[in-house]
Amino acid sequence: MTAESLPAELRRAIVQIARTPRLLVACDYDGTLAPIVTNPDEARPLPESVGALRSLAGLHETTTAVISGRALRDLAILSRLPSEVHLVGSHGSEFDLGFVHALDAEARDLHRRLEHELEELVRDVPGAQLEVKPASIAVHVRRADREDARRILDEVHNGPCRWAGVSTTDGKEVVELAVVQTDKGKALDTLRHQVGATAAVFLGDDVTDEKVFARLSGPDLGIKVGDGESLADYRVDGTEDVATVLAFLLEERRNWLYGEQAPPIERLSLLANERSVALITPDARLTWLCHPGPDAPAVFADLLGGTAAGHFSIGPYKGGLPLGQRYLPNTMTVETRWSRLLVTDYLEPHGPAHRTDLVRVISGTAMASVVFAPRPEFGAVPVNLVREADGLRVMGTSEPYVLRAPGVEWEISNDGLHDTATAVVQPTADSPVVLELRCGTDDLHPHELSEVDRRARAGRYWSEWAAGLKLPGVEADLVLRSALTLRGLCNSDTGGVLAAATSSLPEEIGGVRNWDYRYCWIRDAAMTVRELVGLGSLTEADGYLQWLHGVLGTLAGPERLHPLYTLAGTPLGAEAVIDTLPGYAGSRPVRVGNLANHQVQLDVFGPVVELVCSVAEVRGDLRDQDWELVRAMAEAVTRRWYEADHGIWEERHVPRHRVYSRVMCWVTIDRAIKLGEIYEREIPEGWHGLRDTIARDVLENGWNEEVQAFTTAYDGTDLDAASLFVGLTGLLDPSDDRFQSTVTAIEAELRSGSTVYRYRRDDGLPGDEGGFHLCAAWLIEAYLLTGRRTEAEELFEQMVDAAGPTGLLPEQYDPIAERSLGNHPQAYSHIGLIRCAKLLAQQ
Repeated sequence: MTAESLPAELRRAIVQIARTPRLLVACDYDGTLAPIVTNPDEARPLPESVGALRSLAGLHETTTAVISGRALRDLAILSRLPSEVHLVGSHGSEFDLGFVHALDAEARDLHRRLEHELEELVRDVPGAQLEVKPASIAVHVRRADREDARRILDEVHNGPCRWAGVSTTDGKEVVELAVVQTDKGKALDTLRHQVGATAAVFLGDDVTDEKVFARLSGPDLGIKVGDGESLADYRVDGTEDVATVLAFLLEERRNWLYGEQAPPIERLSLLANERSVALITPDARLTWLCHPGPDAPAVFADLLGGTAAGHFSIGPYKGGLPLGQRYLPNTMTVETRWSRLLVTDYLEPHGPAHRTDLVRVISGTAMASVVFAPRPEFGAVPVNLVREADGLRVMGTSEPYVLRAPGVEWEISNDGLHDTATAVVQPTADSPVVLELRCGTDDLHPHELSEVDRRARAGRYWSEWAAGLKLPGVEADLVLRSALTLRGLCNSDTGGVLAAATSSLPEEIGGVRNWDYRYCWIRDAAMTVRELVGLGSLTEADGYLQWLHGVLGTLAGPERLHPLYTLAGTPLGAEAVIDTLPGYAGSRPVRVGNLANHQVQLDVFGPVVELVCSVAEVRGDLRDQDWELVRAMAEAVTRRWYEADHGIWEERHVPRHRVYSRVMCWVTIDRAIKLGEIYEREIPEGWHGLRDTIARDVLENGWNEEVQAFTTAYDGTDLDAASLFVGLTGLLDPSDDRFQSTVTAIEAELRSGSTVYRYRRDDGLPGDEGGFHLCAAWLIEAYLLTGRRTEAEELFEQMVDAAGPTGLLPEQYDPIAERSLGNHPQAYSHIGLIRCAKLLAQQ
């Protein structure tokens, strides 16, 4: 049997419950897993049902159980179910996790008296038998003569069933007498509590199963097997249908949890317009888009939840893999190509701040299939789509959304919560199909410009900027793509800079190290715009410095600067988890917000001052407002440099006296002094002495004789790639033996093939992570400073090879599985690539 044989309403209910965060799947045994047979000792479960239960039990956050009236021992022997499936016997008085009910002396005595009395009632009655269990005794009359069966049941009901302390459960041709209070409904509740289930599925055929159905509520799903009155909302005919239900639930649950079609992270292409960002898969599926800004809730979250979380897909009607994907040269316009079909995507760079406009152009001569499934608020808002003359209108959302699609005939379906629109379109050589997603407006009128003119205008927005860059002679094309990517992460309205375009892409597949990087980190943003300054663009630095002035204006003092803020320059809300999304390839939880907002990170001041140095050097002048920022950063260091902190990696452990943080405090004062000297500004008394004090503190306490290296912090022997900055910043001369030894130690412990790990220590979180492209870039620079150019070139080539086909890099790389990890595209990674290319070109 196939899933199509199940009622449509039941299929929809299964699809919905398959998406609950923690699922409990339970069922009865006889008549549900196993067909009813004349001899109960021969009741075997259907192999298909056993396989489905076992596979469900192997899924993340999924528990399976069989709740039966049979004794636990007999149930285990007869069913031969794998250990992954929990067994509950005797209507809930026996659990394979241990007895729920321990019998006291009084209950044991009652049990013995019951057994004696019932033995007398069934003695010499052919076909009648007792099933003695640890906390109960069942009287079976299925194989007895009908008149004998009725007589025995009447005698049991009128006799032992009325004894004090006896709990009775009636089934088909059986009555069970327990010396404890049990029923299957309570057993399900016990299981639910033990595993923390957010929803439960139960399938059963017996009268005793009605006690379970009576306890189901909310998102729970009850399925009655066979005929008869029932409290269950759904019904199937028999055990074969049960196998079909379990198989369909397994398929939906697995697809929801693990996103089996999740594309490799590095193969995702970024769309940007310096206001919004979006990600496109290699087969032209819009997989990620947030509105009204990059740090807002997602409208399309397929990236973290599969197609059920929202997507906008275009592909050939007859299927087939794309031939390739590329950026149009010097732009942020993406083309995805099949034979006889081309999809062109770009975000409009012009328009009001409250708008996000995505243009999708289908050209060629092949028929194309289009699926439009918006799911605002990460899918939490029910979506209704209304057909209009020129497109679709999304109803029921706080923000207006429309899809302009003149001439397209849409079919709208509903999964019980959301509408999805599908269409088949036929472009021609002279007439492409244009789809315009407009977020933040309900206007479906034609644009004042033709699509051809708008695409050209969008291209010029990027290409004219790119033409003014000064690119190095090493990997110039990849550096240009990195520069365009960094600019795409900048927000031209506020001056804020995204650390990455996404949230919760995992540092380990299936792991919990999933963070939200859609915010502006003081450090990351300063490093980002500084690299753009080095390539010849000052606009982004000016915007960011103005943004930082605005943030400082809200604080009592610069030393109170948080590590990160929203793009608008406001504090973040609380970090939260979206339980309804399974995460990329099953990597949960999905997080919004970032707890690092409340940490102390004393390294953040140094990159700001280094940025001002770069801006002043390019301008040939130090502006008053920039010197004011420098003084503020130095003031913050003066007040707090000696404190322990959480560091650049934002560890959720107790603060430590970290070498990198202390080095960057030294950088803050050192660069501030140099700026003052070059541009003849008054240098506050005490800066020179403080610089010497911090340097002495690092050199005396950061160096560890045991490991012959500068360690992570003053209190341990563990290594950290960030400690390379002792030499990279000039605090210690790169020719110093201590720096050379540190480079060797970090290479030995933290480098793994083509990548470099941040550290190997226990950071208080479970699981592992990949190596960081940024850390590889630091080691490349250290190699160059210590005369090891060959190693630098080799590692840089490996870093370049890790980039996706359109030139983008996420945060991390797993050298064992040879796959990319972390949020994407990551500013850090492109910063490192640009810097290394420039250094290699200079030498």
